[in-house]
Amino acid sequence: MSLEILGISVLWIFLFGYIIIGSIDFGAGFFSTYTEWSGKKHLIHPIIQRYLSPVWEVTNVFLVFFFVGIIGFFPETAYYYGTALLVPGSISIMLLAIRGAYYAFNTYGGKENKWFTFLYGVTGVLIPASFTIVLTISEGGFISLADGSVSLLYEELFTSAYSWSVVLLAIVSVLFISASFLTWYADQANDHKATQLLRKYTLAWSFPTILSALAVMWYLRQHNATHFSNMLDLSWIFILSVVAFGAAVWLFYHRKRYGFAFIAVVLQYFFAFFGYGISHFPYLLYPHLQIFDGFTNTTMAIFLVVAFVMGLVLLIPSLYLLVKLFLFNKPYVQGQR
Repeated sequence: MSLEILGISVLWIFLFGYIIIGSIDFGAGFFSTYTEWSGKKHLIHPIIQRYLSPVWEVTNVFLVFFFVGIIGFFPETAYYYGTALLVPGSISIMLLAIRGAYYAFNTYGGKENKWFTFLYGVTGVLIPASFTIVLTISEGGFISLADGSVSLLYEELFTSAYSWSVVLLAIVSVLFISASFLTWYADQANDHKATQLLRKYTLAWSFPTILSALAVMWYLRQHNATHFSNMLDLSWIFILSVVAFGAAVWLFYHRKRYGFAFIAVVLQYFFAFFGYGISHFPYLLYPHLQIFDGFTNTTMAIFLVVAFVMGLVLLIPSLYLLVKLFLFNKPYVQGQR
């Protein structure tokens, strides 16, 4: 395996980890706000707080690893994406700052503030929607390289059906992933009312995810026929994703083994995400930048691989302790500690 492929594979794994963990976090914020409006916050808020309290600072670790790695392994991405995403990226950072402010004021403040709770819920859907711009522009057609300068074509971006289909997929996926995990978590807490409510949310957002995924593929066919053709060549991966989706919905519908149901959801997105990435290979930005064109020197690549491996050596035991001591420690999950 070449260093280029190794580098992009490691980064894709970290990005997938952020998608799953971040989706749980973002969706929890939305559900917390929504249930406050609907008068059902008392049912699921304790479950959400018990999950978020020990992990909210961990979520962005995966995102930091990805951004450090993408610039380190592929320095030219800073030129293309850094310039084009200056404004959208700044907006995403502001949204993350607002979300962090909620955690700080909610944890250390005297009482909850409905205004912060509202912002917390809104950022839960706006942050993933803003992040999708990166995947959207990677398909080409949204960046201008006139006179050697990079600029984002905002009119093409905001009038593109493909762009909006990706935003829709990101939002419904966040809510589906989050609801499915929180259902499992509520079941672990033996909180039957919260489990049933979150199970309804999971089933409600399940089919919009598959419909929005089909919409993305339909519009991708029109926007980037080459990538769409590559996806057809890897259709077996996406078929596995659909099978995992069917298994998850069946398990949730029949109230069976929510843990296995959530694992099926993770597998659904694993197959779809890696199928998308493999079919996009070797482009980082179609058709301007490939992984072989913008790769760093060999010495830097080796040091980065070593640094990422050492990071994983520290991260994995830490995550294990977090899960063991908090997330699935029964006295903690059930609110006894």
